[in-house]
Amino acid sequence: MYRILVIEDNPASRSLMAYLLTAFGCSALTANNGEKGIEKARQEKPDLILCDIQLPKLNGYEVCRLVKSDKELRQIPIIA
Repeated sequence: MYRILVIEDNPASRSLMAYLLTAFGCSALTANNGEKGIEKARQEKPDLILCDIQLPKLNGYEVCRLVKSDKELRQIPIIA
């Protein structure tokens, strides 16, 4: 089962993504801002990160930059 982290500040979009991922057999992890997304990525080590660009606290570009500069996270693909 793939574990996919969805970083999205819009509650309806976040819920829909989590629902669809679960319906297709994935485990959906969620975060509602960039900081929480980075924390969750470090804790959970997901197989994929789906990230919104316009996020509070850290935007999607900053999230991507932090993930790709972290030795333990850089191998995780990101779709923004």
